[in-house]
Amino acid sequence: MGKSKLYTCSGDKGTTSLVGGERVSKTDQRIESYGTVDELNSFIGLLMVELTDEVDLDFLRFVQHKLFTIGSYLATNQNNRELKIESRVTSESISRIENEIDRLDESLPKMRGFVLPGGSRSASLAHVCRTVCRRAEREIYRLKESETVEDELLMFINRLSDYFFALGRKECIKNNGDEIIWDYTCN
Repeated sequence: MGKSKLYTCSGDKGTTSLVGGERVSKTDQRIESYGTVDELNSFIGLLMVELTDEVDLDFLRFVQHKLFTIGSYLATNQNNRELKIESRVTSESISRIENEIDRLDESLPKMRGFVLPGGSRSASLAHVCRTVCRRAEREIYRLKESETVEDELLMFINRLSDYFFALGRKECIKNNGDEIIWDYTCN
């Protein structure tokens, strides 16, 4: 098999292909949804470069693979093509995130107020992942207004943003010694 070209020129007029070959506008909500999931996956890769805890790294490798699966799900128009079983999000995947949130939260102090992003590079990157994840969730909810999106997929994305919040707290305390709490008296 020969090497394939990285460019196809097929998107030069503002369209792209979904799974199965259907052409849609690059501004289609489906593309916005899986494009934001792809952006999140890229930021996770950047975050992973800054982490040292192998348990966190192993979990984030699972998340990256799952997000690729979610991208496949979102790139499939279920009105025209049957969804592959591998593209579905299961309750086990949601439980795995919840277990990780609980694991992280057990080691964290009680929250004293609203936590600001920052404190260390890894904490800041976790918060970037959290906010991109929230945007992905909003984009997918917009898609759900007109297309089929299973609840489990949205639950996974919602829990994932909670995970990044907990990871950000852990990394801030680990690297900075304390969290940055919002000063509500700031004028």
